[in-house]
Amino acid sequence: MRTLIIAEAGVNHNGSLDLARQLIDAAAAAGVDYVKFQTFRADKLVTRTARQAAYQSRNLDHGEESQYTMLKRLELSPDDHRALIDHCNTKGVRFFSTAFDLESIAFLDSLGLPLWKVPSGEITNFPYLRAIGLTGKPVILSTGMATLDEIEAAVGVLTRFGTPRNGITLLHCTTEYPAPKEQVNLRAMQTMHERFGLPVGYSDHTEGIEIPVAAVAMGATVIEKHFTLDRNLPGPDHKASLEPDDLTAMVRQIRAVESALGNGVKEPTPAERPNIPIARKSIVAATAIQQGELFTEENLTAKRPGTGLSPMLWESVVGQTAPHDFEPDQPIEL
Repeated sequence: MRTLIIAEAGVNHNGSLDLARQLIDAAAAAGVDYVKFQTFRADKLVTRTARQAAYQSRNLDHGEESQYTMLKRLELSPDDHRALIDHCNTKGVRFFSTAFDLESIAFLDSLGLPLWKVPSGEITNFPYLRAIGLTGKPVILSTGMATLDEIEAAVGVLTRFGTPRNGITLLHCTTEYPAPKEQVNLRAMQTMHERFGLPVGYSDHTEGIEIPVAAVAMGATVIEKHFTLDRNLPGPDHKASLEPDDLTAMVRQIRAVESALGNGVKEPTPAERPNIPIARKSIVAATAIQQGELFTEENLTAKRPGTGLSPMLWESVVGQTAPHDFEPDQPIEL
């Protein structure tokens, strides 16, 4: 199964349409499936006094600036969205965006986006989940900070209002930027799959690319990863993002892991078959054996090549009578 790879541009455009286009260019060149932005209105998303998260304060040099002031600078207008969709179309990569408020859900729905990404922060937001469910479109549900019971409740709201249950993918996530690798807990993907019977994926906030690649090996069907043109740019998410070369490397390694996963059937592969007679052994004479002599543990041995009797027939050969003379190393025939 082909992993869906989402390059999360997020707010790394810093409010610049030109920078957003450059992010699309980089994502398309890396070979991802979707490039994702964030759609919100600051006055609908946060109160004017809401404080920044600790990682945002670390990554920004704006003193005690509120979340509202920070987010206001990072809004994309409706015209910006349409321009970015057009640019994605010219570059051969699909546009995607996460809505963070009810008006933004309605706006993205009007653009005809085929699926939703519910961010971790909205997993306990009933009105938000209801609005998503009412569209009836598939959903990628991010589960950062959530318990299994909270995930079950969110899935219940989505399906109650119209989301097909088989259209939900659960996205494991550790909501910290960057996320400590020792707190990633990739096995939680398997726990969610066993509990809910739904496809699982992974949204990665760690530094580097090895963790999302490992997630694919463990069964992730969706990978999401933040990226930027330059990790030294000002902004809340740049430092926890990949630069273009690393994004390209991540895509390449994910595709390589996919090709190595195979179909799960344990049998000799076409590449192995020519090596079977070379690597395996046959029963041969360990010493000169006279016609009529009994084959014994002492006068038989197993040596390459594996073109004669398999050593797995050893017990049925020992004790039989040699039908003719055998020279040392001569394959045994019955």
